[in-house]
Amino acid sequence: MPDLYPLMRPLLFALEAETAHGLALWSLKTGFAGQDRAADPDLLKVALWGREFANPIGLAAGFDKNAEVPDAVLRLGFGFTEVGSITPRPQPGNPRPRLFRLPEDRAVINRMGFNNEGLEAAGRSLAARSDKATGPVGVNFGKNKDSDSAVDDYLKGIDALGRYADYLVVNVSSPNTPGLRALQGKGPLREILVPVREAVNALDSKPPLLLKVAPDLTDEDKADIAEVVLETGIDGLIATNTTIERPDTLAGRAKGEGGGLSGAPLLEMSTQVLADFYRLTEGKLPLVGVGGVASGADAYAKIRAGASLVQLYSALVYGGPRLVVRIKRELAELVARDGFASVSNAVGADHR
Repeated sequence: MPDLYPLMRPLLFALEAETAHGLALWSLKTGFAGQDRAADPDLLKVALWGREFANPIGLAAGFDKNAEVPDAVLRLGFGFTEVGSITPRPQPGNPRPRLFRLPEDRAVINRMGFNNEGLEAAGRSLAARSDKATGPVGVNFGKNKDSDSAVDDYLKGIDALGRYADYLVVNVSSPNTPGLRALQGKGPLREILVPVREAVNALDSKPPLLLKVAPDLTDEDKADIAEVVLETGIDGLIATNTTIERPDTLAGRAKGEGGGLSGAPLLEMSTQVLADFYRLTEGKLPLVGVGGVASGADAYAKIRAGASLVQLYSALVYGGPRLVVRIKRELAELVARDGFASVSNAVGADHR
C-alpha cells in the first residue's frame, strides 16, 4: 500500500493542529488510515509482565485520550498502545489554541490540560472493544485540575478501568496541570504509590502498574523516584513526558508558546533520563522509553539505554501512520546487525 501521507501533509498542516488531530481520529475510526498486515519478525517480539508484545513500538498517551480507537491503532502495526490521560470527571482542558507544530524542529508544543470525557466514557469504549486480541492496551490516569486529592483520583481510575487494562499508568508528570509535577517528590510520591499499589493488587486481573515521569528532573529527584518505586513494588517506569525547557536551537514560530515540548528536541534529554533510571534501578525495573523517537535508530538508542519498550507520538505528525512500519524495519535491521537474537537481548546494552 503506497504511503499517501506526504501528499496529504500540506493539507493537514493548513488546518489548526487540534483540528487535524480530530481528523486523524476519524480516519482511524473509519478505516481510512489503513493497516499493516505484515507479520513482525520474531526477533522483535517482547515478553514482559506476563504479556506478549508483537514488537516493542507503542503509541504514547495523549493521542487517544478517550480510548476511542485502540484496536485501530494496533492494526497500524504498533505492538501496544496507551489511552488517556483519563481523569475521573470530564474536563474541557485549557483554552484553544493549545496544540502547536514546530515543523522546522520536527517538534510539538501542547498545553492541552487533560481534556477528556472522563472515566465513564472511557469505560464504555473499552468495554465495547470487539477485537481484544490485537495487542496490549495500557490506560493512563491523570487527576482533575480542581481535585482536592490526587490519590483519590488515581484510585477512582483503577476501580473504574483497571479490569480493561493490560497495564496501568499513574501520570504525575504533565506540565499542564498545576501542581502535578510536585507529586514526583519523595514524600508525595510514596503517599500516592502505596495505596495505588494496594488497589491494583486487589484487582482480579492484577495489571502491571507503571509511573510516568518528567524529563526535567535533578539527580536527587531521579534517585528519590528510583528509591520509592523499588520500595513500593511498582512494575515499571515510563521515561519521559514532555519538557518545559526550550532549547536555544528551536526555530519554529511557536517556540514561545507555553506547555510541554515533545518531538525531536526531546530525544537526547529523555534518553539520558532513561539511562539514569536504568542505572539507578540496576536494570531490575522494566522501562518504557519515550521522547523524540522518529526512526529505528532512535528506538534502538532507547533500547540500548535500558528501554524494554518504546513509545512515540509527535513523530506521527510529520511521518504519518506508516511511520511505524519503517521504524520496525529499521529496528529489526539494527538488532540483527549487532548480533542480538532478539530485541530484548539488546536492552541496556550500552551499560554493559
